[in-house]
Amino acid sequence: MKSNGVGMSRREALGALGLMALSGRMACGTESPAKVGIALQLYTVRDPAKKDLEGTLKRAAEMGWRYVQWSGMPSLPADKIRAALDKAGLKCIACHTSIESFEKDFDAQVAFWKTVGNKDVAPGGMMNDCTENLHAWLRGAKRLDALGAKLRAAGMRLSFHNHTMEFGKFPDDPRTKHQILMDATQPENLCAELDIAWAAAAGVDVPAYIRKLTGRIKVVHAKDVLIQGKKHTLTALGKGSLNWKEVFAAGKAAGIEWYIYEQDNGQGEVFDYVQESYDFLSKQSL
Repeated sequence: MKSNGVGMSRREALGALGLMALSGRMACGTESPAKVGIALQLYTVRDPAKKDLEGTLKRAAEMGWRYVQWSGMPSLPADKIRAALDKAGLKCIACHTSIESFEKDFDAQVAFWKTVGNKDVAPGGMMNDCTENLHAWLRGAKRLDALGAKLRAAGMRLSFHNHTMEFGKFPDDPRTKHQILMDATQPENLCAELDIAWAAAAGVDVPAYIRKLTGRIKVVHAKDVLIQGKKHTLTALGKGSLNWKEVFAAGKAAGIEWYIYEQDNGQGEVFDYVQESYDFLSKQSL
């Protein structure tokens, strides 16, 4: 091609292709998937899994789930976890695990989770020794940032999972603890595994906050909660106070890749609300 104001030279064409490739690359070291996925956080079915892991995984697959996050399950070697998932026809796409385990033996933990099959790693909250005050919180942010960089180099991704406390504040900073953490870490090193229900229970405008996290919110916990004053009751998806239409619209704009359904507890039989939530999520245009 010639550079004549209409066409492009070969060098310009290659440069344009490079820019297109870069624009498709998302924060936290990954590329945008072809389709947004849904998954089951296995912590939801932790009680039946303690009695019968194989049967629990099989039942989840029979409901329609194909992807899971490994958390709250019986402690097993990585190859046993992978075998159990394979037998049920499930694939692990994320896990909850401690930061300390990676700090103690990084290579072993990377090998463990790559054997299981997932690339997304998230702690269940800030490390216990980094919550006392702002100084400690910033120290924790530094540790998470460093680990996120190492995981990214290993082809994995680190996210931070919240509860309600992360939307409180320290006396000496006007920002929420969650915002401080996001500001103190690099977007490519730490994503936000936003727990939607706990954020809502803390008074967060969830759709607005999702949009604010554009580029670094890849995996979220799709959890619903009925908010009645100070009373918060977890529910099946679509039965609580969340405006899911607005949440999904914000998620599409922000680049969410996975909606992982989680329900810590609920009324009635656990498999009933897990099925109800699968039916809700699977019908959405994500």
